[in-house]
Amino acid sequence: MNPRWCCLSVLFLGIAFFADGVEGQEKKVESKYPKVNVALAYTHDPAWPQKPADFKWAEMSGVAVDAQDRVYLFNRSTPPVQVYEANGKFVRGWGQDTIKSAHHIKIDREGNVWIADIGNHVVQKYTPEGKLLLTLGTSGELGRDQKHLNMPTDMAITPSGDVFVSDGYGNARVVHFDKSGKFVKDWGELGSKPGQFSIPHAIAVDSKGRVYVADRNNVRVQVFEPSGKLVDVWDNVIVPWGFHMTKNDELWVCGSSPMQWRGSDGALGCPPKDQVFMKFSTAGKLLQLWTVPKGQDGLEKPGELNWVHALAEDSKGNLYAGDIKGKKAQKFALQKP
Repeated sequence: MNPRWCCLSVLFLGIAFFADGVEGQEKKVESKYPKVNVALAYTHDPAWPQKPADFKWAEMSGVAVDAQDRVYLFNRSTPPVQVYEANGKFVRGWGQDTIKSAHHIKIDREGNVWIADIGNHVVQKYTPEGKLLLTLGTSGELGRDQKHLNMPTDMAITPSGDVFVSDGYGNARVVHFDKSGKFVKDWGELGSKPGQFSIPHAIAVDSKGRVYVADRNNVRVQVFEPSGKLVDVWDNVIVPWGFHMTKNDELWVCGSSPMQWRGSDGALGCPPKDQVFMKFSTAGKLLQLWTVPKGQDGLEKPGELNWVHALAEDSKGNLYAGDIKGKKAQKFALQKP
């Protein structure tokens, strides 16, 4: 045999043997750790919702889910309230004749729909079909007393029917009303000390009646007894924009990671640097963390959020989110381990 070919054959055999050895090592490295999914994850559902062709969304400021997993969207367009099934089918829309500027929306235990209208300075209670049942505040009039609110941002309804309002952009306070809408008391003032507020932007209550306030500019969640007594502060964890309290007394919070003031921003977190979802126990323990890619203004892709403002969870653990700059609502389906 030609010595040259002999040498080449040995070389090729050596390379093949080395390659097999490397491949075997890689396989061993890959199999060293078990590929077991222990983290919860969510997948964007591009088919949800089936928005009517003639509907145009604006800032999507509120999202809520009722006991039948119907999703209520609250946006600054017409109609402001839109209802969809969990599968995306459109059910109904209403509110164009009474609601001026949407903020947050909630569903109480009896299935009534509550909205915060920052344009009319009121919080209102409706039937699921859109019949007005109760108004807190005086429509079209701002103020700070027992009968007036100033750009209220959100409301939370206790199991007994009492209502706590975060009165919000114009007034740095929480207002307590009884089930009939009668003023009970209020507390809070503008500031950054414990018990003070700077844009109380969202509010929730747990099964024991404790009140959770998203103190957005102060980068914290404050927890109160129904009497207004401060019992806890969760600070420097998230810039909170929206709340969702689960039936298991777990508080979902959406917003951005902690930020400092930048330039002449009118409200902290505008624009947010990221899009964060956190779930807490009522003791403030972080139970779950999830992030969503932040889209660019006007160039948001499906599955991205831009200024996430509201969230809600259905009975299957799926999340729904609404954002301001992206002007849309999206469903993120739970992917269990």
